[in-house]
Amino acid sequence: SMLKDALDELGRKITRDSRLNLKRVKKGNSSLAKLKYRVNEKSITFTLPEHWEYVDAGVKGVGGSKADGTKWKTKKVTNSKFKYRDKKPPFMAFNGWSIKKGIAPRSKGGQFQSRKSILFAIANSVYHTGIATTDFFTEAVETNITLLAPKIAEQEITDLLENLIIE
Repeated sequence: SMLKDALDELGRKITRDSRLNLKRVKKGNSSLAKLKYRVNEKSITFTLPEHWEYVDAGVKGVGGSKADGTKWKTKKVTNSKFKYRDKKPPFMAFNGWSIKKGIAPRSKGGQFQSRKSILFAIANSVYHTGIATTDFFTEAVETNITLLAPKIAEQEITDLLENLIIE
């Protein structure tokens, strides 16, 4: 159907632009770039890794001072959807990322440390500095829905937004 073709084009463009946006913010190789979509009867289902929303919206860090007295530099977050309070991000969430980045835990003296201690340090840093807003997905959705509006009748857009599924 014409609607299905328009939805397929929309899904394709949102996926492409999300990946380009990830590249722009230097996250082009992240697991987020594996996002997929499928067209249903009157909607599109996007499949994204669990943490997509944190990278999209950003997470305000708690800031504060480091052990040496210097201040943590917090990342730019343009909304107040997510904020670290007293719970730090789970350190195992950074395991795959640190392996992919080739981060080998070594102490100041150069000897290897446990992977757990480096992951704990990364989680602690993210807790204090936060995660910068990227809008990688939000921007792609909004831009492409606006661009394809003439192709999709007003009613169909309303239906689409009501049926947008994120898993």
